[in-house]
Parts: sequence; C-alpha cells; structure tokens
Amino acid sequence: MYKDWPNIATEMVGLTKQLRAADGTPDVMKAFSAMAQAATAPKALDTKTKELVALGIAVAVRCDPCITFHAESARKHGATREEIMEAVGMAIYMGAGPSVMYAAQAVEAYDQYVAKNGANPAAKG
Repeated sequence: MYKDWPNIATEMVGLTKQLRAADGTPDVMKAFSAMAQAATAPKALDTKTKELVALGIAVAVRCDPCITFHAESARKHGATREEIMEAVGMAIYMGAGPSVMYAAQAVEAYDQYVAKNGANPAAKG
C-alpha cells in the first residue's frame, strides 16, 4: 500500500475543522460548502458522474486529499472500478506523466474504500 487513503481523509477532516471554527474562516467555509452542494447536485449530470469528473480533476491537479474524498464519494454514489479507470484515463490524457502517478493512487484509494466498506449496492458495471 502506497498511502492509507481513508486515514488521509480522517486527518483532513480534523484539520479542516480548524477552518470552520469561529477563529478560522467560518463564512468562507460556509460559502464553500454551499458551492459544493450546488455543484454536486444532480441536474443534467448525476452526482456519480460529477464525482468521477472531480476525481479526474483531483488527479490532474495532484491533490491527495481531493483524491481520497472524491474516490470515496464516487464509490458511495455507485461508481465501479471500471468507471474509476475511465475517469483517471481522461486525467492521464489531459495531464500526461504526472497524472499517471496520481491516477494509480486514485485507483488505490477507491480499492481501499471498497475493501473497507464494500462496493456500493447501486454500482452497475
């Protein structure tokens, strides 16, 4: 195992609580949360598809915490390993060599969440 992705998520949740605290940036974080809810709400694209897009972007911009959160959210919304592979394939195409390295980590993160929680029953494919 290269990284413990569920642990990265746990650690980041603790760290971001500081940003939400009264002496942090609570107004900014409330606005960010509202933006996230609006962006991920199912409309023309369902939430699973949006999470696959977000995972691809996380790979392309090389954001470990983003990878762990979106790998798990994609799993929760029914993404299959095959869909994860296609999403990271697009990230590799758009981001070249460095994205290959992060794509491998995104698949590892998804696999760890499946091993920990099982595949989402809504997953198809």
